[in-house]
Amino acid sequence: MTINLIFKIAAVGIIVTVLNQVLKHAGREEHAFLVSLAGLLLVLVWLLPYVVELFESMKHLFSL
Repeated sequence: MTINLIFKIAAVGIIVTVLNQVLKHAGREEHAFLVSLAGLLLVLVWLLPYVVELFESMKHLFSL
């Protein structure tokens, strides 16, 4: 995992937080929820290859 990925995740978190606050103050709670969900899914897609690599390493380590 590179430091670049950590910075990208932090940037998504900041952007989602700002958009959430703006949308909630505008009375668009549904859209705020969808923005949060989209941010979460984006970060999970970025992390998925690292999770797969972790499980492959564990599988190889225990020779399963």
